Amino acid sequence: MNVKNNIMLGLLALGFSLSVSGALAQPAAQPLIADAASAGAQKPAVTVGADGVKLSGDSSGFVLLSEAVPDAILEIRYYSTYNFVGERIDGYEEPLAFLTKEAAAALKKASDELVSKGYRLKIYDAYRPQKAVTHFMKWALDAQDVRMKKYFYPELDKKVLFPQGYIAEHSGHSRGSTVDLTLFDMRTEKEVDMGGTFDYFGKLSHPDYTKITKEQYANRMLLRKVMLKHGFKPLAEEWWHFTLKNEPYPDTYFTFSVNSASLRKSCGCSAAQFCEKRL
Repeated sequence: MNVKNNIMLGLLALGFSLSVSGALAQPAAQPLIADAASAGAQKPAVTVGADGVKLSGDSSGFVLLSEAVPDAILEIRYYSTYNFVGERIDGYEEPLAFLTKEAAAALKKASDELVSKGYRLKIYDAYRPQKAVTHFMKWALDAQDVRMKKYFYPELDKKVLFPQGYIAEHSGHSRGSTVDLTLFDMRTEKEVDMGGTFDYFGKLSHPDYTKITKEQYANRMLLRKVMLKHGFKPLAEEWWHFTLKNEPYPDTYFTFSVNSASLRKSCGCSAAQFCEKRL
C-alpha cells in the first residue's frame, strides 16, 4: 500500500487481472548467483522476473524483530482480520515481525532513545512477503469487497486505489528495511494519539496534516524526529511508515513467508527458538 506505482488506470479498463500464479509466478525467471563479496551486506541469490524485478527467497540477512528490539510491542495487523482487507493476508503465517539486520540495529537505537523518554515502539508491520502484496492487488480489483471501507477508506472510491498509489505491484516493505509503527506511552499504558489510525487511506495520514490537535501533531513529529535521527526516512503519505536510508537490498523483493521456520531454515538451526546467529 505504501509505494507509489506506475499502474495506469487504463489497465483496469482493459480488464487487468491477477491470480496467485500471475503476479508471483515468473515463467521467464533466470537464476542469478550474487557476488557476496561485492558489497558490505551479503547479497542473496535472486531470480529476475519478466517484469525485471529481482525476487529472492533468501532470509539469511533478516532477524526476528522481537529479539533484536525486545522493548518493542507487536500488533501485526496483517496476521489479523483488522486491516483494510478484512482478512488474514497471504504470507503472514505467524504474528511475527522480521527486518534486515541493518534496519533492526537502527531501530534498536531509536527504541532505546524512546524508552528513555517513557515510550515504547508499537509495530504494525515490518517485512512484507511479495505474496502479501499480490493479495492486496487481488483485493483491490474486487470492486464488490468493501467490507472495511468505513474504517480505512471512507472518503475514497475503491477504484482510485491503483491510480492514486495506495496499492502497488511491489512494496518497499518486501525489501525488508521498512517498518510501520507508532508510539506507546508507558505512563498512560496506551498508544499515543496520532490523530488518525494506521493504514487509513487519505490526507489525514500525511505526517504534515495540520487539521488535527497540536498534541496529535507533536506526537507525530516526536516519532518522526527520533526515526530520522537514527537513519530512517519517512513517507510523505503515511505518518507511521519509515524506511532505512541505507537499506541493504534496495532493489530486491523477498518472497519467504512470515513464520519461524523461514529464519531457522536459512541459518541451519533446527531448535525451536531462534539461534544467536540471527542477532
